[in-house]
Amino acid sequence: MASSTGTVLVLNFIKTFMLLYDIISLPFYIILQRPWRQWLRSPVWGEYQKPRDISSPLVRIDKTEPFLPGIETVDQVFRYSVKRFSNTKCFGTREIKGEEEEVQKDGKVFKKLILGDYKWLTYEEANKRVELFGKGLMSIGVQPRQNVVIFAETRVEWMIAAQACLRFNIPVVTLYATLGEEGIIHGINETEVTHIITSQELLGKLKKIIDKIPLVKYIIYMEAFENPNLSGFPNSVEVQPFSRVEKLGEDADLELTGEVPGPEDTAIIMYTSGSTGIPKGVMISHKNIVATSNGFSTLADKLKNKEVFLAFLPLAHVLELAVENFFLAKGIPIGYSSPHTMTDKSTAVKSGCKGDASLLKPTIILAVPLILDRIRKSVTEIAEGKGGFSKAFFRFAIKYKLWWIKKGFRTPLLDKIVFKKVRQLIGGQLRSVVCGGAPLSPDTHQFIRATLSGTTIQGYGLTETTAGTTTMGVGDNSTGRVGPPLKGCYVCLDDWEEGGYYKTDKPNPRGEIMVGGNTVTKGYYKNEALTRECYHEEDGIRWFHTGDIGEIYPDGTIKIIDRKKDLVKLQQGEYVSLGKVEAELKTCSLLDNICVYGDSFETYLVALAVPNAKQLQQLAKTLHKDHLVFSEMCQDTEVFSAFQKALVDHAKKALLQRVEIPTKIKLVTEEWTPDSGLVTAAFKLRRKVIQNFYKSDIEAMYGRNSNSAVLS
Repeated sequence: MASSTGTVLVLNFIKTFMLLYDIISLPFYIILQRPWRQWLRSPVWGEYQKPRDISSPLVRIDKTEPFLPGIETVDQVFRYSVKRFSNTKCFGTREIKGEEEEVQKDGKVFKKLILGDYKWLTYEEANKRVELFGKGLMSIGVQPRQNVVIFAETRVEWMIAAQACLRFNIPVVTLYATLGEEGIIHGINETEVTHIITSQELLGKLKKIIDKIPLVKYIIYMEAFENPNLSGFPNSVEVQPFSRVEKLGEDADLELTGEVPGPEDTAIIMYTSGSTGIPKGVMISHKNIVATSNGFSTLADKLKNKEVFLAFLPLAHVLELAVENFFLAKGIPIGYSSPHTMTDKSTAVKSGCKGDASLLKPTIILAVPLILDRIRKSVTEIAEGKGGFSKAFFRFAIKYKLWWIKKGFRTPLLDKIVFKKVRQLIGGQLRSVVCGGAPLSPDTHQFIRATLSGTTIQGYGLTETTAGTTTMGVGDNSTGRVGPPLKGCYVCLDDWEEGGYYKTDKPNPRGEIMVGGNTVTKGYYKNEALTRECYHEEDGIRWFHTGDIGEIYPDGTIKIIDRKKDLVKLQQGEYVSLGKVEAELKTCSLLDNICVYGDSFETYLVALAVPNAKQLQQLAKTLHKDHLVFSEMCQDTEVFSAFQKALVDHAKKALLQRVEIPTKIKLVTEEWTPDSGLVTAAFKLRRKVIQNFYKSDIEAMYGRNSNSAVLS
């Protein structure tokens, strides 16, 4: 009690001191920071065309000159950049000097990389490699308009290979490195490729399926620091290193010029890892990618090439690919990384060795919500683990900073005293965080905005719209919204009667989001029926039906509020949005992830929950059961009861309705990673895969066999 009282007294003293400091320093901050510049950046109707009626689209009015004047293809964008920024940094890659094993306290053995400095290619040097690799490809039999697969992790060779293919009008088929065998086989066979570009680390995956991809005759691998094991491939398949193909380009016939692509030519056939079923190939044209770059230009018109971008998301994901192409056009250096080497504490970084962010000191990163959720939970655990005062002060500091951010001010003193260590996780120079791929919870959005970067922007787009649909403005301090349409994009709503969403809803129109404009892609590869179902042309504009439910606010910004495919109708007639429930529950510190399931023949929801190991151990400690291992904690009745109470309390605080709170749950011990196949490369739930994997547990929770766990 005394300790608690002391904490309150000290905290009140700090609040009083900061109030006095604010009063005295405010005039100086007004002069130095000029907050009105931030206010003027906020989105207002003046920037958008008001719909003539509820059926007409929302579109940005932009009278500025085109960002890429007269440019219609990806190769033209790259050549334009090479001309403007020839001797400046373009691509950076961390030198890998070796590898060693490190034994943890719990006996687990991890492979750790011995890393050197970043090595950079200038635009001119990158352009030379693009030209050589493209000619090398043609010298081994690749023809224009012949599909080539890139199946590799994000790295500089990925982008060089892609730019080389697009220069000579060779469509690139992208497959996630974490895609399951069935999906890999499907993508390779459906596109009828004979040549695959992969990484040395993924050769083993291809060996396992080589007899199921009979058309493949040539595999090019991006080298690692050690010699590869090339045994196991049949004699009919030639396997060569990436550098060898570049060397072939040096010796190639000078007349190997390929074919100049046009704006309507297919640049990318992008296979989504898919939350359900077999992955679909989306045909993305050169025009689509250029349109997205032009759309991004309005948001980032102030960016200069002094910025540095840390690239670690899969380039097989449309958002990463679109953003990197845009940054190339802006002359912004791109430093490649991976989640395994990004920070000093990343799993593949040797103790005492700096992570990629510490060396690169990026000013911009692109992330998906799950990564930002993990950063938030990790930082919160550290801050709150230091005691009651630390916990209370950290929460106050976040609240204080957010209040001033909304007023257009920065808090340099607080940043230096409180948030400096958090910012050092990502190099200490971060100015902008861009998030996409899935909805970002308001709590995480505010946390990242306060602790890592004042500018935290959420956007919305799909593979089918080349990532380009909407994005928040730099001065938009709201949460839960995804901003207004990008330049050149049209957005309108369509009634969805089954879900109860209508364009006539008050106070704001709601309905299924339809996206129109040049970012809307050509359709699904070899799937005309699905293309006709999801796309249509009207008044010269190509439209895509997203399946997402949106609400348009008076200032032109959009909020994603539901998803058609996530809607389930329970036996008593109630409609429940599974995505909405999961988004609210995932903000609970006890959870790493959760998948909610509803059976239309039942009256209640069930859930599969992945507990956060550290938080579960802390919970078990309060019950004097922290001696149990993780799997035992998940099975222990008392620990589970405490877990269920905390989750139900959190659900009620999040204002979930009774029907939305899962009645029964199962604590699972498996990791939900792209490698496990339970989530996509963008960390979205693969519902069908999860449901099949845990079929017996779901049956148990619905009382169709024993061992169900009940939440009351």
